[in-house]
Amino acid sequence: MFYLLVACSSSNNENIDNGGDTNGVPKDLIITTLISGATIESPEGDGSGLVNFTLSATDAVSYKITFGDNTEVTSATGVISHTYNEKGSNNYLVTVLAYAENGSFISEFIKINVLVDENVLTLVWLEDFDVDGKPNTDNWDYEIGRGNGGWGNNEAQYYTARSSNALISNGILKITAKKENYYGADYTSARKVTRGKFEFKYGVIEVRAKLPSGGGTWPAIWMLGANFEAVGWPSCGEIDMMEHVGNDQNRIHGTLHYPDNYAGNANTNSTIIPDVSTEFKIYKTIWNESEIKFYTDDLLIHSFSNSSSVPFNHPFYMILNVAMGGSFGGQIDPGFTESSMEIDYIKVYQ
Repeated sequence: MFYLLVACSSSNNENIDNGGDTNGVPKDLIITTLISGATIESPEGDGSGLVNFTLSATDAVSYKITFGDNTEVTSATGVISHTYNEKGSNNYLVTVLAYAENGSFISEFIKINVLVDENVLTLVWLEDFDVDGKPNTDNWDYEIGRGNGGWGNNEAQYYTARSSNALISNGILKITAKKENYYGADYTSARKVTRGKFEFKYGVIEVRAKLPSGGGTWPAIWMLGANFEAVGWPSCGEIDMMEHVGNDQNRIHGTLHYPDNYAGNANTNSTIIPDVSTEFKIYKTIWNESEIKFYTDDLLIHSFSNSSSVPFNHPFYMILNVAMGGSFGGQIDPGFTESSMEIDYIKVYQ
């Protein structure tokens, strides 16, 4: 359940940066705020800190929202989710700017009280890559080779365990795809898995990452059902937190594969996120018995209703990799030499 708060502005309180000319300036800015789990009796919410915002204004083409906790995002759609992290009951001043195509804007603000219960979410696994060198073998294994048919997707790379393809430096894991001949393949890369080392059922997973670029690159942050060897794919289920292809730069995909909905018929959605290969973004998945939601920097990418009829209610393990080409990565740029996916940290809360 959510508790609805609405703030509205009209043209008589516009903040105009075009010398007072109101032509082409947005108007009627409305901020709708839905606090997760809130009721009239408990208006501060269920303690998760999750708040959904819907922003709308006439003639607006984008919105900038400052959440009041030193974070902000820009959105073209005005549909934004944000999770507050400061423990306890806190008051936030949320400010929104609605921009027209010519750069003029209006603003509005709303005050909200949000409860974050320290008992709601606990950090159960942290990988912050704080030791330089190869990734911690207590957490990670390598999957090595070409795989059957290029890992089932006709991919062009050979996955190795070499430091040149996966190395931690200055607190960042770099998974690097390279153009080089290696065991008959024209490219090398790395694929890291937590299988048998860290497997979990449900949680909030956050990964801060910067993505590679170049035609044919196909980085992924994803999870596979831990019963994969027993039941096979797609019966085990697959949760793709983030996929990106260099041939469609800045489009982020959130996808689920399961029986009757896999490969080209997968349950998926995507949206454009600027600067994913030049800036770190937070890729977050909320996974529980009733839903799976995919976010980038708190922008909702895809939402799925979980149930007992699909294979997303048992332990999964994590996978990090950069593929080259294949059925999704597409044609590889002949001028490609190398590019890296950089991972700052992975956090799992339950």
